[in-house]
Parts: sequence; C-alpha cells; structure tokens
Amino acid sequence: MGDAPTPSLSPAQRRALETVLALLAEERASVSSVVDQRAWKVHVEDSLTGLEVPELRSARRIADVGAGAGFPGLVLAVALPEAEIDLIESVSRKTAFITRAAEAAGIPNAIAVTARAEDVARGEGRETYDIVTSRAVGRLSTLAELASPLLRDGGVLVAWKGKRDAEEENQLERASEALAMTPESILDVGHRAGSEHRHLHVIRKTGDTPPNLPRKSGLAKKRPQG
Repeated sequence: MGDAPTPSLSPAQRRALETVLALLAEERASVSSVVDQRAWKVHVEDSLTGLEVPELRSARRIADVGAGAGFPGLVLAVALPEAEIDLIESVSRKTAFITRAAEAAGIPNAIAVTARAEDVARGEGRETYDIVTSRAVGRLSTLAELASPLLRDGGVLVAWKGKRDAEEENQLERASEALAMTPESILDVGHRAGSEHRHLHVIRKTGDTPPNLPRKSGLAKKRPQG
C-alpha cells in the first residue's frame, strides 16, 4: 500500500488496516476524499505519527473527536490493542462506516459513537479519557475546548494540524487558563506523515474542568475562546 512497510506494525496489523482501506475505496457514501494509492501514507502513516507522544502510547482510554472516516482512531486501535478507543463523530454515515470497517478488520477496541463531543462530555464520558485525539479541521482553541471536559486531570490532547499558524497558537495561549488546557509541545512529523507540513500539537489538561464547559453544541467552533 505504501512505499515501504511501517516498522511499528506487525503483518497482522498491516492486514487489518489494508482491509479498512479496501473498504474505504469501495465506500459509496463520501466519507473520505483520499481512497487511492496515497491512502496508506495519508491515513495510516499520518495517524501513526501520534505514537511519538509517549502519553498516547501508554493510554488506556482514548477519544478520537471528529473521527471522520476513522483516522487516526482506527489506526491507533490497531497499533494499541490494549487501549479502548471511542471514535466520536456526529455524521451517521461516517460512524456506520467506522463500525463496518472495525468489524471487517477485527478491531474490537474501536467503538463508533454517533454524537457531538459536547454531548459525550455532558454524559458518562466526562473526564474519563487519558487522551483526546483530533485530526479534524478546527482551530486549536476549539479543539482544546472540546477536549477539556472529556479529559481527566493531566490528560493530553494530541491535535493533528498542518502548517504552523502563529495567530492560532497565540489564541490558544490566551484561552489556556479559561479552558484548563496548556500547550506543551509541537512535533514536526511532516517527513513521516501524509502532509509535508504536518505538526502534532500536544496540549495538557491542567486543573479542574471549567464549570461552563462544555458550552452549547457548536459554540466552540463558531466562537472560539481566546
């Protein structure tokens, strides 16, 4: 599927992910714009860069917010079989694909959740996750706001982003106290990912969840803090 084997995956793990990508290529409902020969690098290798964050490698409970067609969540579930991964996505055709792909590829620790992140945080998911991942399009302060009420104290958000944006990073800095989310590091993983400008932003939950979070669904995106 790719130019070279991904060293961190066993043959069985590669087969599972090849099954996911084959289903993605056959899927008639639009769940991803990349389904051709680039898919291994764009989806799998890009998702695996998250394993460069030690907290993600050791996590036992992970929420993938805005999971889309299942990346990075399905890939991480294959790479981290001891972890339980909830793939949170509000579009039902996408969660239907995730469920079908997880069953076909034998990924029992990946669970599709058809909901908004805010609704999960209002329920049993509040403050229960070690890690929140997001490869969804969204400003850093928006992603940090969605992650804060899902994370336990000390938990970490790993956000897959493109080219660095100083204004966006400054906005997150300004919002960090109000969100109890502190920017910690930024990893340049472009040479190993599906995008040459790929950066991983590591943002830690530092303190109690602010009582006003989650806000009304959609506000984090429409009116980001900071």
